[in-house]
Amino acid sequence: MTTTPTPAAAKSPAPPPRSVLRDLAFLRLWAGTTASGLATWALPFVLGLAVLHRDLGAAGLGLVLAARTVGFLVAVAVGGVLADRHARRAVVLWSALAAAAAAPLLAAGLGRSLALMTAAAALAGAGQGACRPAFQALTAETVDPARRQEANAAMTLAVRSSTLAGPALTALLAAVLDVRTLLLGIGLLWLVAALVPGPGSVATPPAAEPGRRAGFHAEFAEGIREARRHPWFAAGLAALVAVIALGYSATSVALPLISRDRYGSTWVLAAAMTAYTVGALGGALVIARWRPRSQGWAAFAGLAAYGFAPLSLVLPVHPVVVVAAYAVAGIGIELFNVPWFTATQREVAPDKLARVSSLDFLVSYGLAPVGLALIAPAVGAFGVAPVLGVCAAACFLVPAGAALVPTARHFSRTAPKAAD
Repeated sequence: MTTTPTPAAAKSPAPPPRSVLRDLAFLRLWAGTTASGLATWALPFVLGLAVLHRDLGAAGLGLVLAARTVGFLVAVAVGGVLADRHARRAVVLWSALAAAAAAPLLAAGLGRSLALMTAAAALAGAGQGACRPAFQALTAETVDPARRQEANAAMTLAVRSSTLAGPALTALLAAVLDVRTLLLGIGLLWLVAALVPGPGSVATPPAAEPGRRAGFHAEFAEGIREARRHPWFAAGLAALVAVIALGYSATSVALPLISRDRYGSTWVLAAAMTAYTVGALGGALVIARWRPRSQGWAAFAGLAAYGFAPLSLVLPVHPVVVVAAYAVAGIGIELFNVPWFTATQREVAPDKLARVSSLDFLVSYGLAPVGLALIAPAVGAFGVAPVLGVCAAACFLVPAGAALVPTARHFSRTAPKAAD
């Protein structure tokens, strides 16, 4: 006698992960990161207003901004090591407090002491630099892996929105507030960045005991070795070098000149930069939900799309073509950035994440001034069109070559498992 087997109960689908926008811990981190981004963006703009008000000379502005950049580059490496040695929340707190302390010093030195302003700018840059890898690592501690891409997209949306609306808001505030008050407002933003984020909730391996720690150089070198363990990461850094040091630098120098000389107006410059930011906002919205099958290849294709920006400036095309090219470049850059940050948080050993992130920021920020310094003489020697053509080709070809590196297809050392 046979019996009919009881049908197996159907598996109920797993509930979708809760949105990070409903997670209080992430919202606190998002608010702190957004405040730090606003403060970082606002400082050069407010110092530019000081030049217009004749409280600071053009040469003084260059010196102050250079000091800020030097402070950032030094501190981003140190901050990466500190954030892997100690609690990431503590590194965010003290580095943001240092940047906040720089604001009243800048206000005190304005129109009185260029030396004080230079020292304060270096302190502000150091606070900003130490914050960046710590915030990246703290994101991995606060958000579980399934929601990190959405979280990184939300961070990007905040930064791009502030870039789009910030100039108008600052101009309105400048109509009723003086430059010193605006500088103090930047300090308040850094206080928000210092005090609002909470501690991470995802467990991470404990740091080494103080007596067993290697020296700073040894620990930083350990971060480099961890980065080299991931071929896709090294390939991505090479692609970023091409796009930032060549593509971005070339367009930064050439777009204002072409807008003035070819089109006879600065509106093309304003429209192209606005289109780039709007495109980046759209790219962040798309990648918050989109999960391409070959994540790394899609990301490198997005990065290569920046090549359309310098390419659009080579020939005397209609201004609409230039604006559209910058919108495409903006979309592409976020199709790269968000998966790049997410993959780094997923693949890199948690106790080395801040140091590897610091390498990313060192390349991104450190090579931009080098590219700017080299592009202008190259334009003078060879002309705008040949330089832009070479830079556009590099933007297309280097990410394409990086996509061929083993592990680049998925931004992972192992291919993702097929869905059931």
